[in-house]
Amino acid sequence: MLQPKAILTITGSDGTGGSGVQADIRFIHELGGVAASAITSITVQNTLGIQEFYDLPASAVRQQVEAIINDLQPQVVKVGLLRRIDVVEAVADVLRHYRPRHVIYAPVQESAYGERLLSPEVYEAIERQILPLCTVVLEACHEGAHGQANRLSSAVAVLLNRGELPDDALRHARELLADLPAGYVEPTGRSGELYNQFLDAVERFYHRYADVAFYAEQLNVGAPYLGQVTRRIAGRSPKTIIDERITAEIVTLLTTTTYPLKEIAHRLGFSSQAHLSRFFKKQKGVSPIQFRRQ
Repeated sequence: MLQPKAILTITGSDGTGGSGVQADIRFIHELGGVAASAITSITVQNTLGIQEFYDLPASAVRQQVEAIINDLQPQVVKVGLLRRIDVVEAVADVLRHYRPRHVIYAPVQESAYGERLLSPEVYEAIERQILPLCTVVLEACHEGAHGQANRLSSAVAVLLNRGELPDDALRHARELLADLPAGYVEPTGRSGELYNQFLDAVERFYHRYADVAFYAEQLNVGAPYLGQVTRRIAGRSPKTIIDERITAEIVTLLTTTTYPLKEIAHRLGFSSQAHLSRFFKKQKGVSPIQFRRQ
């Protein structure tokens, strides 16, 4: 018995594996299919969201697609993230020329965190050039329970590749996803745990260190990632959280002790009383002396 041909997925890369080409390949294989891929965009991404896109030029995308189609002759093509109009045009041109039996498109316009993935102009180009070529177009959706759109469209692709009709494939794909085991989850990051570890570190070291780089080093992460975590969870930068803790301690010492400012500055690691005063006035709008008098 002949094995089904490979399914070609044309989409972006997601380094977390929760979406994009990585998720497509994994899920297609889990369903017993064979996957080939052409990458349209490379993302700088983690479980907190997308930091940057690097969109491949149309010529590079076209060459990837043609190399796979000429050799493997896939009859089912799954189209995902297309972010450039010239890439849309190139993909549409190749699909029109080689005419695979089925083309699937699942429009995902925003990420799970509300990040816009493509412009209205690009989506208009997709509507004009890609959608008329499609056998199945799924409803526009967000990337919620991260990667849901990938799993559904990948399941449809596998079922179409086995010879099911489009309506049957879509129905069976939804049933298949509903029957996934409860333990089937997408990758999750360490953000919650890291945030609590950061707060613990601030509590231990705020009287000695106010530099974000120090805390990032203590936690063995990059300072930009630590910033992502605190902004996502608390809506504040690491520096703001550190400074707020230092300010709270200054307020406590000003209101519950008679320590002179020089002693308070020394206790909290400031280089001088003047340094303390500048910091406190920036945080509270008044000098430490004025605050104590009030």
